[in-house]
Order: sequence, then C-alpha cells, then structure tokens
Amino acid sequence: MTVTPAWSGAFDRGVLEQVVGLPLEQVRDWAFGGATGAGVKVAVVDSGIDAGHPRVGGIAGGVWFDLDAAAEGGYVEHEGLHEDLVGHGTACAAIIRSLAPEAEIHSVRVLGANLKGRGALLQAGVEWSVAHRMHVANLSLSSKSESMFGPLHEVADQAYFAGTVLVCAANNLPGPTYPSQYASVVSVAARPGDEEMALAYNAHPPVEFGARGIDVDVAWADHGSITATGNSFAAPHVSGMVALMRSKHPWLTPFQVKAVLQAASVNSLAG
Repeated sequence: MTVTPAWSGAFDRGVLEQVVGLPLEQVRDWAFGGATGAGVKVAVVDSGIDAGHPRVGGIAGGVWFDLDAAAEGGYVEHEGLHEDLVGHGTACAAIIRSLAPEAEIHSVRVLGANLKGRGALLQAGVEWSVAHRMHVANLSLSSKSESMFGPLHEVADQAYFAGTVLVCAANNLPGPTYPSQYASVVSVAARPGDEEMALAYNAHPPVEFGARGIDVDVAWADHGSITATGNSFAAPHVSGMVALMRSKHPWLTPFQVKAVLQAASVNSLAG
C-alpha cells in the first residue's frame, strides 16, 4: 500500500468539502480550453533538468547556483544549460511539458546530488525567477529552517507583486515548511487519481490545492522513468495548469490565478 505524503489527507473522499467558487460558467474551458502554454515562461527551481530527455523535449535556458562563502551573498550564479543531478527536476519539467507542450521551460538548479540544498540558494532561485520575469515558478522543494521564514516570505511577496505565480509543494512530512505556508503562493499536496488536470481545493489551508501525485509515472535520470509518490509531483501538475491559463489569459494576476484554480476545482460550486 502506498504511504501518502503529509497534507494529502485533506483531499480524501469523505473529507473533501464542497466550496463556493466564482460564478463562471464552464470555467475549466474558459481557463484551459485550447491553450498550449505558448508565450509562458516557466522556471523549474529544482535539481536541474535533463533537456535531452524525450519527455522534456528541450528547455529554453538555465542557471545554477553554488555555495561560495567568499562570494557576495554566499553563493555564485552560473548561466547556461546543465545536467540534472538527481532526476527530480526532470520529472517536474516533463509533467509541466505534458500539460503545456509549448511553454518555455527554464531550469533553475538549487539542489545538489543528495536532493538537498541551502535556503539561501532556494531564495536565489526565486529571486532569479522574478528578475527574469517568469510567469510561473515550480517549487517542488521547501525549507524547514525558521531562519528562512522571513527571507523567503519577502521574496514570495516580491514574486506576487511582480506577477510571478509561485506553485509550491508542501513537505511530504508533517510540520511547517516555506514557502508553501505563505498565502501569496499556490500551495499543493498530492491526491490519488490518473487525470492530469484533476484539481481539488482544500477549504482548510495552509495547503490549498490537491493534484495528481500518488503512484505517478514520471521521467527520471538517464532518460528513464520511475513510479513515484509525493507532493513534489503534484505541484508541477498545477504549474502546467497555470501555464495554460496564463497563455490564454496573460493579464491574470497571481491572486486571480488562484481564484480561477479554486473555481476549476472538482469540489467547487458556482456561487
């Protein structure tokens, strides 16, 4: 039996509540119908991306960050294409590509070969995404460090006001992590199901949305694939939906994006 990640229980049958959404007729068609992700820039802040993986289909560019105590800010930035040190970022990119085939995907590597990183590099990756006007940034990672609460909160607000939608996976273990706990982001946990576009809204945050993330066939290292479970793989499903939405309605602000996602959820009733 698959052990589900923390926060997923809010989306179980018998727990998920009906919620009142925007009174938009045929909201899913309005939001996503006919969209391909064209014109939308998506940052995958992760372990890198294997651009040559057949399920990724190439990327538009990349940047990676390394810790350097002698450098300003404690890290150095490198522009250019790079490898995926684990396979995790490739999995996220491939999910986004499957939903938004014409999105412009950028790899922002902040994690090492052990799939761990420092909060300062996560902050740098989000700052880069904002500075380079990414429309969406997928964060299938988070920080448990209390010292990062303030810095990450500040950069999450910067993204919100700049128009960059941060889609953040909750941690797979119980307890607060950042930036998924912030109201300015789209927070996501895993729920079962095979539909890529299935989405549910949780009326009792901090985690607001549930998407496909249990026993998912995902792209991985060495041009391979694995079956994986985690909130990490739910978040890029939502990032792909946001990419579709913003390619069709580029004027949508982050708070409008979140409102439309809620209205498009399977448990949303028109008000």
